[in-house]
Amino acid sequence: MKIILTHEVSGLGTAGDVVDVKDGYARNYLVPRGFAIRWTKGGEKDVAQIRRARKIHEIATIEQANEIKAKLEGVKVRLAVRSGDAGRLFGSVTPADVAAAIKAAGGPDVDKRRVELGSPIKTLGGHQVSVRLHPEVAAKLGVEVVAA
Repeated sequence: MKIILTHEVSGLGTAGDVVDVKDGYARNYLVPRGFAIRWTKGGEKDVAQIRRARKIHEIATIEQANEIKAKLEGVKVRLAVRSGDAGRLFGSVTPADVAAAIKAAGGPDVDKRRVELGSPIKTLGGHQVSVRLHPEVAAKLGVEVVAA
């Protein structure tokens, strides 16, 4: 089934891309969650509009991405979360939490969908987080999770 992506989907494409996926994946996951719409001949207008909106929000050049990477790697990120006695968290730290902590620490505004956690953060201490700024540039930064 041909679909038009409305959001970035890891391993599939970015907003505005026309991709061919299995029917069940499109019908049961992508379309109901708003990640994609069905492709139609009239949908080509939507593709142009989605691509224009994407250009406004994306980082245009590698140089610009490297500048933001330098700013990100210079930021100390600390997250205060509730935890138990053994250092395990009540819940976990999400990419949205990390993006908000970067902003609060004085770093650049980062979209939560660009923050990649290797595995769910469920313990106190230092953790490595990757922020995908451009297809060729990713910033690695340390996040310190402390008890609140």
